[in-house]
Amino acid sequence: MTTTDPDTEVGRDLLRFPPDFLWGAATASFQIEGSTTVDGRGPSIWDTFAAKPGAIAGDDTGDPACDHYRRYASDVGLMAELGLGAYRFSLAWPRIQPLGSGRVEPRGLAFYDRLVDELLGRGIQPVATLYHWDLPQALEDEGGWRNRDTAYRFAEYAALTHEHLGDRVQLWTTLNEPWCSAFLGYANGIHAPGIVDPKGSLEAAHHLLLGHGLAVRAMSVQAPADHRFSIVLNFCAMLAEDYASEGEAVRKVDGLQNRLFLDPLAGRGYPQDVIDDTAWLGDWTEVVRDGDLDVIATPIDWMGVNYYSPTRVAVAADPEVVTGGPFPGLRGVEFLPARGDVTGFGWEIDARGLTELLERLGREVDLPLVITENGSAFPDVVEGGEVVDEARTRYLVDHLRAVHRAIAAGVDVRGYFAWSLLDNFEWAAGYSQRFGIVHVDYDTQVRTVKRSGHTLAGVIGVNAVPATGYDVT
Repeated sequence: MTTTDPDTEVGRDLLRFPPDFLWGAATASFQIEGSTTVDGRGPSIWDTFAAKPGAIAGDDTGDPACDHYRRYASDVGLMAELGLGAYRFSLAWPRIQPLGSGRVEPRGLAFYDRLVDELLGRGIQPVATLYHWDLPQALEDEGGWRNRDTAYRFAEYAALTHEHLGDRVQLWTTLNEPWCSAFLGYANGIHAPGIVDPKGSLEAAHHLLLGHGLAVRAMSVQAPADHRFSIVLNFCAMLAEDYASEGEAVRKVDGLQNRLFLDPLAGRGYPQDVIDDTAWLGDWTEVVRDGDLDVIATPIDWMGVNYYSPTRVAVAADPEVVTGGPFPGLRGVEFLPARGDVTGFGWEIDARGLTELLERLGREVDLPLVITENGSAFPDVVEGGEVVDEARTRYLVDHLRAVHRAIAAGVDVRGYFAWSLLDNFEWAAGYSQRFGIVHVDYDTQVRTVKRSGHTLAGVIGVNAVPATGYDVT
């Protein structure tokens, strides 16, 4: 990724992206690979969690998922047909280190060797994410991310994986959405490992960020000059009826969703207002040791931005009432229903929020930005061998226009990865929600490119998005 003056001219009704803009799609290991017990792979927290009755919609599990472990070559062929310039995938820690430390499983590394080589052979740049939530169960048995030692084990795993694949992979991400790992996993327990410990979830958040910094340092000392390191955060734009009266609700949610992670990465430490707001849970900052904040602020080369939907908030009538949900220690806030069009998850569709978010990050983060996830879930039907997913296509094009507006405003956005390449195991929702630009028949494993996928391929082909309408010609 190199700096380029963006070509933001409107020509013929097309909004053009910078010449070296990186186009791709993203997936995660547990959501697509399947083969959870083959070739020495150890159990992850998601294997354990999915085995609990009622934990996952339909009691679905991560096997066979999309059977990508066996079908990776044909899936890479699909990527090539779509014209993807890059593929963001995650490495399964328990496939590489079954116990999370110590012995390395060569068959696990060999799978990623094959995948990376297949990508490069098709002219697709691999973008590796080290951790997309599938912690080895053996580490959770020792306390998981609430245990400081996990951060050090993560750095060791990062170093050995980077050493093995670094001759071919240049772009690396440490963590995907530590907010989800910490708060959905340990605050309200709707994700693996399914623990309800609000104070412990804040400690987990710190250890995740510490692990990120340690991993970047461990990889950097052995990296060639052209390697680039990042972290991916799931940001949210806050909406309120009246910011003058609802500003306190915006501040509180923004603190726990965005600033708690962004500020320490930027070298500003943890926001004092967030520390004060959550103090009633107990002093979670007691786990922060001398030097930790310097490690977390270890320089990175780019920031990954995941965006799906805004959040509407209001001040609750009782300022002391505990707000339900995954935000630990949050009080005095009411979450409001979505308005207008929504996705299959009931998430409000608002592309303007992406532009506003990118413009904010452009002011607050002195780093290139990459949209590492953006997408929508809708119920899809294959008819006549086609999937005409008009709602997802509109979502895709509208959000690409939003990215273009940010670039035109001077924000340094270097790439866009659609979520997701394939329909897949959507965590607690199992297989009930489809995000893919490629449809997967889970009974036959047949893949069908959806209209949204064809539309993205058209956008990539001309490196531009239509200024109006949804057809790329």
